[in-house]
Amino acid sequence: MQGSFSCTAVSPVSSYGQAPSLTTFDEPSALQSRRMPRQGSFSGIISQCPRMKSVFSVLEKVARTDTTVLVLGESGTGKELIARALHSLSGRKGKIVPVNCGAIPEEILESELFGHEKGAFTGATASKVGRFQLADGGTIFLDEIGEMSPKLQVKLLRVLQDHIIEPVGSTRSIPVNVRIVAATNKDLRKEVEAGRFREDLFYRLQVVPIELPALRERDGDTALLAHYFLEREAEKLGRGPLRFTTDALTRLAGFEWPGNIRELENLVRRLAVLSDGGLIDTPDLPEYVRGDESIATAQATEIFELPAGGLNFNEVVDSFETNLILKALDRTDWNKKAAAQLLNLNRTTLVEKIKKKGLEKLRKEDSLRDEPVRPDFSAIAE
Repeated sequence: MQGSFSCTAVSPVSSYGQAPSLTTFDEPSALQSRRMPRQGSFSGIISQCPRMKSVFSVLEKVARTDTTVLVLGESGTGKELIARALHSLSGRKGKIVPVNCGAIPEEILESELFGHEKGAFTGATASKVGRFQLADGGTIFLDEIGEMSPKLQVKLLRVLQDHIIEPVGSTRSIPVNVRIVAATNKDLRKEVEAGRFREDLFYRLQVVPIELPALRERDGDTALLAHYFLEREAEKLGRGPLRFTTDALTRLAGFEWPGNIRELENLVRRLAVLSDGGLIDTPDLPEYVRGDESIATAQATEIFELPAGGLNFNEVVDSFETNLILKALDRTDWNKKAAAQLLNLNRTTLVEKIKKKGLEKLRKEDSLRDEPVRPDFSAIAE
């Protein structure tokens, strides 16, 4: 009989404030949670990796200052959590306001950040307070800063230099006391060299750079996080404890996780929802995590080796297609636009395939509690 691991070592920690309703997030919110392991956590971030402990040390040193911080790392590594930890430790009285600069169209992003006056543009029927004003006295987290247009880069540079903003359609200068934390998965030095990012803004942002390691580089954290996610999902489902077998956990720990923590979180959620018993074993894992392939997938990939007795073409193609779609969705936290780009499909085509295959049922309805509220223009952003 295989050994198994259970996840029970959790204890409550304080939760953070809720995000404004018109902001979006890129990072896996479940890492920063109401319940944490008794060991291996820092300000709501789960880790026992030495490299992350170095990150925590920097956070402690810089938190109480007003220094601008630039968080670097692959998508899904927890950049938003670093921003929230900084804010929580800073002692600032205001709120933290996250904004995903890559998910909001430029013409809307300027208004979201700086606000606008009535009549400033078509559809501006009333004045609106921007995100910088909402974050006054607190922290603003500018995620995907590398996607910001040159026009908005100029306006952001003025905020950093003079600590004032000008709403769209206004000549008023409004002072703001905001700590700026920016994040990107791009190499901004290369973006500067290519002329896509302002050099002066780059140096203003990277006063204190913090680079987050990918999950594959965080020794021991994959098992720790998998334990935590599984326990959390079991509690939400209102069922008894769920456990991983030793072999299943070994397979999870050995996988590369290109989508990092976000991908792991979504997979564990799926495993919990689909589990029939209290034990999750290797056959329950997706083929790409197990390191082997099912017969259907193997037949679909080995197109030059048809079985002597033939095969069910439609079944093989459907199985392979479903597997690819789920991999793309897991990696992108079910962002259909990003998943469609990974698969080189039109977004509408992917949405229809998801509906036809009934894949939405794999994503629990109550998982929305763990995800930030998307902006009203999400259909445009995605």
